[in-house]
Amino acid sequence: MASLKDLRGRINSVKSTRKITQAMKMVAAAKLRRAQAQAEAARPYAQRMERMLASLGAAVVGSPDAPRMLIGTGRDQVHLLIVVTAERGLSGAFNTNAGRFARARIRALEAEGKTVKLLTVGRKGATYLKREFASRVVGEISYANVKRIGFEQADEIATRITAMLEAGEFDVCSLVYNRFQSVISQVASEQRLIPAPLPANDPGTAEGSQALYEYEPGEEELLSALLPKNLAIQIYRALLESAAGFYGSQMTAMDNATRNAGDMINRLTLNYNRTRQANITRELIEIISGAEAV
Repeated sequence: MASLKDLRGRINSVKSTRKITQAMKMVAAAKLRRAQAQAEAARPYAQRMERMLASLGAAVVGSPDAPRMLIGTGRDQVHLLIVVTAERGLSGAFNTNAGRFARARIRALEAEGKTVKLLTVGRKGATYLKREFASRVVGEISYANVKRIGFEQADEIATRITAMLEAGEFDVCSLVYNRFQSVISQVASEQRLIPAPLPANDPGTAEGSQALYEYEPGEEELLSALLPKNLAIQIYRALLESAAGFYGSQMTAMDNATRNAGDMINRLTLNYNRTRQANITRELIEIISGAEAV
């Protein structure tokens, strides 16, 4: 049985831990509000950009001069996966969910005979995936020293991907990240970036859109300017979604940790009181026994 001194030390230790988790919960809640607002504000622009490029791309997809960022290399052998995770932990299963999703996707592609390359954004994703797929990692990007993720970071990643495409290092590029749904729900998702996703060829989508819009200058010139920007926008959206999901998951995890610490303090306090009462009773019995012996 633990001594009273040991129990007091454990109670004080858990109380200190509870103060830390409670403070981290409050910090995460404050950061979540701003991150959630940014993620929700970026969605309409990114979605509208996708629809506009789908309309433009449907008109030039069969042209030999169509941009490679729109139609790809024409092959489907080498896949580049950009896995976005957080820089820090203490956020429940947030990073693990994205890592597991990426691992399942890698195994599925390799089962089809494809070659997979990984570009990780965030230290946790790199650590998780390098345990099993270290040979597939072609780059690690970390923004641990950046106070707030901005569009310039997304543009850096987009520039790197564009250079890899021009060098012929991959055929298909996809983005894996945790999409923010609510404070307690972040869904691991995959979004194809290159070739750009085009709508189904039916009267209600591409052809109908082409009948409504005329572009000046031409579609190919617009695409050459908008495709690199769209790549950066979609990556920026994923970074914002991931940041909001991280703070939501961290707030939930720290709230659970605070509650668990409170429950543990109650159990330890009850055990402490029982042990103390048992010691007092034993001492009284010893005193009474000694007095009767005299």
